[in-house]
Amino acid sequence: MKTIAISGSSGFIGNSIKNSIKNNYYNFKIIEIDLKSGYDLSIWDNIKNIESFDTFIHLAAKSYVPDSYKNPKLFYDTNFATTLNALELCRKHNAKMILASSYVYGTPKYLPIDEDHPVNAFNPYAQSKLISEDLCRAYNRDFGLPVIIFRPFNIYGYGQDKNFLIPKIISDAKNGKIFLENSLPKRDFLHIDDLVEAFIKAITYEKTNYEIFNIGYGDSLSVSEITEKIIKKINKNISVSFSKNKRKNEILETKASITKAKELLNWSPRTNFESGIKKMLKKYFENDN
Repeated sequence: MKTIAISGSSGFIGNSIKNSIKNNYYNFKIIEIDLKSGYDLSIWDNIKNIESFDTFIHLAAKSYVPDSYKNPKLFYDTNFATTLNALELCRKHNAKMILASSYVYGTPKYLPIDEDHPVNAFNPYAQSKLISEDLCRAYNRDFGLPVIIFRPFNIYGYGQDKNFLIPKIISDAKNGKIFLENSLPKRDFLHIDDLVEAFIKAITYEKTNYEIFNIGYGDSLSVSEITEKIIKKINKNISVSFSKNKRKNEILETKASITKAKELLNWSPRTNFESGIKKMLKKYFENDN
């Protein structure tokens, strides 16, 4: 039996991985490392005596980009300290580290974006993730620690915080009026179920001891296209308005090359956008009743 430690296990992604493992992978034991389970990963004395494990999935992080401009110190402190302590636990227990990084490429020089594309932190959150990646690289170099780094593009699914684009659109749509900012940016959206499957593949991946993978769907949709598709699924009259405000350092399009993940992890996304939205809407409206 493999023991899997998951930090941020009560969050959107962590909870989804935890539930998938509990429901489908009976040969995995889970250790939840989360504030709700009594562990603060940013404080070494609080987590140093955690029992041995085989793999650490590190998800605990501050992640909402607009907040990273309001309180950058909190983002840097939290995302650095939790990653360092996760790596130390892995070193202590001779375990593998799987880091959930982020989109760290800035304005693309080409599309689709592969793992060899130059990185370019374009906000405090992305910078904190690149610092976390550097820590992982150092622990692999100095201690031979096995590391897998995921760079997820845009993730969506039921249970995501309503500050994020798709949950906000759905929430607004239920009230009959959608208010958004810029209609033009195009993003590569991956359903949470496919992301979970990538993490499961990474747990059992042992071909090399250091790899970086882009994790996305491999296509892009604009904010206006996403809004239209959601309204079509809801099938009622909904007004849409855009303020045309632009986020600081806004990127017009992202699209992931997922060739490496397909070839090495034997992973491919299986949920297209229409199916993913249908899943989300079903759960949202079920839980309203």
